[in-house]
Amino acid sequence: MRRIGFLVILAAIWEAGSRLSGLPAYMFPSLVQVGETLWQGILSGQITTAIGISLGRLLIGFTVAIILGLIFGYLIWRYKLVEDTLGFLVTALQSIPSIVWFPLAIIWFGLNDKAILFIVTIGATWTMTVSAASGFKNVPRLYQRVAKTFGSKGFHFIRTVILPASVPQLISGLRIAWAFAWRALMAGELLGAAGGLGHLLDMGRSLGQMDLVITIMIIIGVIGTIIDNFVFMKLEKNVQRKWGLSTN
Repeated sequence: MRRIGFLVILAAIWEAGSRLSGLPAYMFPSLVQVGETLWQGILSGQITTAIGISLGRLLIGFTVAIILGLIFGYLIWRYKLVEDTLGFLVTALQSIPSIVWFPLAIIWFGLNDKAILFIVTIGATWTMTVSAASGFKNVPRLYQRVAKTFGSKGFHFIRTVILPASVPQLISGLRIAWAFAWRALMAGELLGAAGGLGHLLDMGRSLGQMDLVITIMIIIGVIGTIIDNFVFMKLEKNVQRKWGLSTN
């Protein structure tokens, strides 16, 4: 109820500000105008199609990032040489914004879906790698010794000991990596990709339709909030409760 009340207050301030500001509608559209644009976009299929394209790209790029992050994290945890080399490089790469890779992506893949998928993958891989390596390193030595005493080794050791004990930190890493991937996707689509929410956002800017720009911004925020709260946050809380890490 607090959140709903807060949103209602923001909506009232927005509508009043738009009507009293004296600015033209194309500069400061009212909430009603934005709502009409949203409704028309849904009816025409323009917005729903863009959402489907963006989520499809995100799913592919994020899945690849998770796989690569787990592999790199394992190698960094398992081998000291890899930790001193790849681990050092990953730390440096993590500080580079994913959109900085976009010029290279265009040269390597062209201005197409492959370039966008590359940006999304880069945006999440390094964060997932750091989280995975840290999670593997924090597995209690006692668990590892007991498992090895009972003859667990190789893939069985990884599957039954390392991965389960790392789950709480891996879930947190997934949540952070998802946020980076979502931002990278929007930036990549905004700079040059057919279809997708970022493309609609850029189209609204080019046509001077601020109602469309604000509509897409709201959709981006709503999708991000829904996935974070109802997927990753819920999953994280369930894992913490299962492992006795939750105070609730």
